[in-house]
Amino acid sequence: MTKSIGDSFRDRRTIYALTNESTISDDRLEELLADVVLHTPSPFNSQTSRLVVLLKDEHQKLWDAASEVASSSVPLEVFDKVYKPRIAMFRGGYGTVLFYEDPAPIRPLEEKWPMLKDKFPQLLINILVWTLLEAEGLGCSLQHYNPMFDACVAEQWKIPGDWSLKAQLVFGKPIGGPREKTFEPVKERLFVHGK
Repeated sequence: MTKSIGDSFRDRRTIYALTNESTISDDRLEELLADVVLHTPSPFNSQTSRLVVLLKDEHQKLWDAASEVASSSVPLEVFDKVYKPRIAMFRGGYGTVLFYEDPAPIRPLEEKWPMLKDKFPQLLINILVWTLLEAEGLGCSLQHYNPMFDACVAEQWKIPGDWSLKAQLVFGKPIGGPREKTFEPVKERLFVHGK
């Protein structure tokens, strides 16, 4: 790991300028993602997170599908001005992690504790994956092209129909830095009592 987890958490920012290279091997990537899948907390240990990782040509197929769906879903001028350049930028990366939630493990919990139904699940895994990839020197951007291309993605990569796509994390070797991040005052967002 090139950085500590703490530094990576603080340094984690959206980076759009990516190459189709990786700073780590595919085996190392799989090892990191397996650790995240195994060790990410979930409500009542429901373990609902599912990751689908698309690398190289498979990654490019995803963003080709996004382009096709967007071009037929939004007005042409919006597609040309907004979607087309953004999708081309995402396509230029090395890979994409698709974050899914499988509702099957949650159903019994919702029946047992209906008062907590709106708390299942709370996706945390995407931030953990992003932080670990940052630690390995990869740049990332979290996207939300769902539900626009859910059906074609499910068909292409044989995703179970009841899984719910939550986000897509595009990653690759960064060729540019992040934009400067501004912060609202912490005293307006953090409240400590009893100190």
